[in-house]
Amino acid sequence: MALEKFVDTLPIMEAAQPTHVDDKGAHYEIEMTEFTQKLHRDLEPTQLFGYNGQYPGPTIHAQRHQPVHVKWINNLPDRHFLPIDKSIHHLDMEPEVRTVVHLHGAETRADSDGYPEAWYTRGFEQKGPLFEREIYEYPNAQRAATLWYHDHAMGITRLNVYAGLEGLYLLHDKDEDRLKLPSGDYDIPLLIQDRTFNEEDGSLFYPRQPNNPGPNFPDPCIVPFFGGNTILVNGKVWPYLEVEPRKYRFRLLNGSNSRGYTLFLDSDQTFYQIASDGGLLRRTVPLKEFEFEPAERIEVIIDFSKHVGETITLRNNLGPNADPENPIADIMQFRVILPLKGRDRSRLPKHLSTIPCLRQNDVTKIRNLTLNGGVDDIGRALLLLDNHFWHDPITENPKLGATEIWNIINVTNFPHPVHIHLIQFQVIGHQAFDLPLYNETGEIQLIGPLIPPKENERGWKDTIAAPAGQITKLICRFTPYAGLYVWHCHILEHEDYDMMRPMRVVDPTDNNPSPMPPGHGYGHDNGTPIERPRPRPNPPIDHGEH
Repeated sequence: MALEKFVDTLPIMEAAQPTHVDDKGAHYEIEMTEFTQKLHRDLEPTQLFGYNGQYPGPTIHAQRHQPVHVKWINNLPDRHFLPIDKSIHHLDMEPEVRTVVHLHGAETRADSDGYPEAWYTRGFEQKGPLFEREIYEYPNAQRAATLWYHDHAMGITRLNVYAGLEGLYLLHDKDEDRLKLPSGDYDIPLLIQDRTFNEEDGSLFYPRQPNNPGPNFPDPCIVPFFGGNTILVNGKVWPYLEVEPRKYRFRLLNGSNSRGYTLFLDSDQTFYQIASDGGLLRRTVPLKEFEFEPAERIEVIIDFSKHVGETITLRNNLGPNADPENPIADIMQFRVILPLKGRDRSRLPKHLSTIPCLRQNDVTKIRNLTLNGGVDDIGRALLLLDNHFWHDPITENPKLGATEIWNIINVTNFPHPVHIHLIQFQVIGHQAFDLPLYNETGEIQLIGPLIPPKENERGWKDTIAAPAGQITKLICRFTPYAGLYVWHCHILEHEDYDMMRPMRVVDPTDNNPSPMPPGHGYGHDNGTPIERPRPRPNPPIDHGEH
């Protein structure tokens, strides 16, 4: 289905409205429902899941140190309209549709983090083994940042997010306001996702099985990667935005299941990056193009003041050998045709914020954690963290307040965006190693010096691309809460099977820790791990086009 590009205007998501505000903060009720929504001029309304009957969901605006309480209400049908692999994670039960919401990038207590096994079905009729509360509390005791909320239910996150269960959560503070960045109508979120539509009726397409499935594969069967052939921004297919000749702030989120992007402007303009996952950078970083992987956020200022009357396309650099007709080479258009409403008094500061460096002298533990690829006992692709399954004993038990270095060692042939819940971390750098030698002997032989982080990686991050054949070195401080969290690859097809692990932040003074997840037991630090058969390791896995 060849859909014409740039025929629909960019929508801006509605702001969520609280049911009431009291001395405990703002209170919201946000409902998950099934509905249809028109995603392109020439498509019939598409069946979706969404929050408050819209895709993407309503934007929650919050202020630093002013708590927000949300009752996330599941009113979805019992059956999913996308294909569920019921052979993994005990998904062979009714009703099929289960949800739990994770506020990505937020520092929250464990019972409001959206633990994958804290899922629940419609009307809270059935609940996962780690379900604790119906109303989530977000303290907002962190710096201003572009956060986002999305489904995190065990084993079907990829399907629920693909169906439409995501939205933005913008945390504001006075420090940021004082910089006089573009604001109001000139502060615009851009949630970028890829989708594929069925030819016959324009409904969402998601594959039932991988290419060339093995004889013992279930039907449906989880796929290791999915890249759509159509780009949506804020829920519209290849939209356009009419702008004034002035500066705009854009908050970009890669909300795709699997696909990374390398973005540039065909006018050869410069992006001025001001923020990443955890808010403002130390200083503005000029960029001609930038890469970002699933779940990463990048905030930029684009100055249209010298481009009156021009049409500028935000494009995706697919590399020198890419097909120039590939539809995902285009993202959206900016049309500089609106009259200037008044003098542009916004600023493009050189210096943005102060970010204290986490000190390596404070490090109490260094963890070497591999990203592994292989196949399971029936030949399906299986991606793991440190060669452990989800239900293996917990092996990451940082102490509350401790500073650790995590060396993420990617021994697969593919980059992975690694996300750690609860915290914002800092990137020390990347170190290449001989991947063919590792695959032959299991030996890590370093190649060349430590590569320092890019200028735009030097702020607070909660998701980082870990390139193949490299060690990505992170320094992390585990605060402000103890409890049960997770870390995982944010390629959702990998996360669902089985590239996600529980992580317990331990408060040594707590005599009543949160309950142990069923089947996990204790890890190497404080008990004997359960022995399980490991996957057959490291054949090349076809992830499709990236």
